[in-house]
Parts: sequence; structure tokens; C-alpha cells
Amino acid sequence: MSLTFMTVFHPKNKIPMAASSLLNNKHLLWRAGFGPAAGQYASLAGKDSKSLLAELFKHHDFNEIRYTTPDLPDTPANMMDSQSAAEKKKEMQKTYSKQNNELNLAFLDSMIHSEDQLREKMAFFWHGHFACRVNNPQYNQQLLNTIRKNALGSFRDLLFEVSQSPAMLNFLNNQQNKKDHPNENFAREVMELFTMGRGNYTEKDIREGARAFTGWSYDKEGNFQEKLKVHDEGVKTFLGKTGNFNGADVLNSILDRKATAHFITAKIYRFFVNENPDDNIIDDLSENFYDSGYDIKKLVKAIFSSSWFYNRRNIGNRIKSPIELMAGISRTLPMKIQNPENLIVYQKLLGQMLLYPPNVSGWPSGKSWIDSSTLMVRLQIPQIWSGLRPLEYTPRQDDDIDMGIKSRETALNKMFKNPNIVIDWPLVEQIFTDKNCEDYLIQNPTSLDMNTVKNFSDRSIKANIINLMSTPEYQLM
Repeated sequence: MSLTFMTVFHPKNKIPMAASSLLNNKHLLWRAGFGPAAGQYASLAGKDSKSLLAELFKHHDFNEIRYTTPDLPDTPANMMDSQSAAEKKKEMQKTYSKQNNELNLAFLDSMIHSEDQLREKMAFFWHGHFACRVNNPQYNQQLLNTIRKNALGSFRDLLFEVSQSPAMLNFLNNQQNKKDHPNENFAREVMELFTMGRGNYTEKDIREGARAFTGWSYDKEGNFQEKLKVHDEGVKTFLGKTGNFNGADVLNSILDRKATAHFITAKIYRFFVNENPDDNIIDDLSENFYDSGYDIKKLVKAIFSSSWFYNRRNIGNRIKSPIELMAGISRTLPMKIQNPENLIVYQKLLGQMLLYPPNVSGWPSGKSWIDSSTLMVRLQIPQIWSGLRPLEYTPRQDDDIDMGIKSRETALNKMFKNPNIVIDWPLVEQIFTDKNCEDYLIQNPTSLDMNTVKNFSDRSIKANIINLMSTPEYQLM
């Protein structure tokens, strides 16, 4: 079986072949969520795509994600000597790590089990867009829920709340942004990565924007506050306008620019549709996005309702990120995991650990997910989780996730526990009885050599599914 990732090429001057409802529905569930759940396979072939789309946009009550490990009690400074301070710091780091891991796994669990798939998929997108990495679990929890709450709401509200979150202000050093000594990091990333993109502002705009953001900070409880004593109240010129601007004025000026709507729309298109953008479609979508007042739900509904979204050239053309791969397998195969913390090891091995983006640009995409090490782990996950083989791994040498850990292999060995995953195979076999598994599990079954798959199978449904999920073709969505 070839290890080459295949995409379906369709010449632009030809009309794509009409896709079946099964193909359309698989495509929609993978792009607007994390793939079909076990209970959805029975109706997947016969369900009208419009009905499925309506289900995805159905309103669900919002539930916050929270860690449950208690915080450490405060110890008065006068009761701590140098040794106890060091011990307390070590204990605090251990507690922080446990709490952050809880948030990580709770977010992944929501992707797998939540009925509100579109919200979680959109939140996953924004989690990478507003990439942030801090050690404080309270700040991580607040930012994660801010993103999830606003995932399908107004981009204006989302931008303001993220920009005023203690996690982002801390990560981008705005605590150090004070009059007479401005720190440009926050202002630069807000414009370059979060809103307009390069080419739509100048270095002077960055300097003046940084002056406007002076004083944006937070208190000990993590509540946003504007420290007027360190705010630069001088006149500033930003994006061609002059005035005594503050941070809110800067964000509003950015949102007034159509370049912001275009930048966000293009990034959403590349994530949900195709990494090769269609400029005409993006222009139309971004114009409507701007006119709607940055209504995210309207934008993604326009995408998923369009005929071009279901063109063959847009199906099976994206390599699943590690999180999408893990969540998708877990949704198809009902399972109980005795040691869920084990899933964090897989995230580290595959290069995508929730809450720990490699840098402020977020995670890569496409072929960047694949190298000789990660590909083999990807192809072996179905067999490992089914108990057919042990996890054998070689850590990536250039991975930034470890944050200073001297020996990644040693650290992972300490963390790793046997998955102890129990898959409900009788239920899976019941679901896929009388079905061609490849039609349901592979986005483009015509690209798959089924003779090779069957040669490795004992012809049972279980073996067939494991082998299909172990193919390069399953890595595509």
C-alpha cells in the first residue's frame, strides 16, 4: 500500500461530478465537526444534506470547560524560607500541569462527545488562530471558554474578549507595555496574525498601536483592567486617523477595515474548504462577512450551504491534524479509556498538544503534519488502541512542545501508561453490518487499493475497520 497522500484533482474547466449524499454528508461532518459519530452511520447514506446541516446549526446550551484539581492554598511570605519556597514552586508547577492536562482532555472530550459539533470545530479553529501558551491554568480556562462561547458569534466580540484576556495579555507581554517604554509585541501580533495580516499596516501603525494599548492589564484575579497611570494619553496616528486613542479605539479601527474581514474569511476558507484559495469566492464571502458585522455563524453557514463546498476538488483534500485524527477515530469507535492522560502523549508525539501551540502563529497545516516519525505513529494508532500492538516511538528532535524538558523520551516514558482502551466491537460490527466500510470511512474510496487492505484482513468487520483506519487514505478528510 502506497504511503503517498493522494488528493483528487479536478480541472477547473470541468464541472465536478455530482457527489452522492453519503459523500456529501461525510464531507460535511468532517469539515463542520470531527467526523461521523457511531450513531450517525446508519442514516448517513440516505439523509438529506440540508437536514444534516440544520442539525449542525441547531442551538445548544453552552457549557464551560473547567479543571477539577483544587488550587494550592496560599502560604504567607513570612512563613516561607528559601527551601519551602522552592518546594512550593515545584508543587505549584505540578498542580498547574495537572490542571492544564485536565483542560486539554476536557476540550478533546467535548470534540468527541458533544452534540454541538460545529461550535467545538469552530472553537478548535479559533484556538489555533488566537494561539496562546501560558502556564497558568486559570488563564487557560478563561481563554478557552471565551473562545468556545464566542466561536459562532461576533468576531468583534471574540476579538475584544480575547485581546482583554489575561492569558493573551501575558503571552504577548502587554503587562510590560507602559508609556515612555512601549512594548510592541501585542500590537504587532494583533494586526499581523489576528486581524489584518501583513501588508495592511505600517511599522508606524505598530508603534502607535502599542502606545494605545499601554495600560491594558489585569489584576491578581485575572480580571481585565486599564491602568491609567501607565497609559500614554498623547495624540497618536493609527491607520491614517489621528486622536488620543486607547486600545478599544485601535481594535475598532482595525475592524473598520475590510482587509480584516478578508483576512479572516480567507483563513476560514483554507481551514474548512481548501488550502488553495479561490479568490473570487473569498472576495464575495468576505464582503458579506463585513456587511453582517462580522457574524461568524452567517459566514460558515454560507460556506457549508454552497454548492462549491461539495465539489470533488474540495473533498478529501486536507490532511487531518493530529487532534482531528484522534477525535475522529474516537467518534467512530465507541471506547472507554482507563488512562485518558495517555492521549496527551499521542498529542505530543504527533506534534499538536492542545493549549500548547508551538508559537503565536499557531500550528502548521497540510503536509507539515507528516514526517517519517509522525506518519508511522498515525498509521499504527488504530492497532495500538485496539490492543494489537504496543506503542513504539521516536520523539521528534525539533519539537517545541516540551518547553525546556531536557530529555523528551525520558519525560514521555514517565508519562506513558498503557492505554487500557476498551472498544465496543459488538456495537461497531452491528453498525457496519451490510455496509462497505471503505465507503463510510474513506473520503475518496476510489483512491484506495482494497485488494491490499483485504490481504491484511481476516475478513471480519473489526479487522477491516482497523486496516482501513491504518491506511494513508484515512488520514485525508
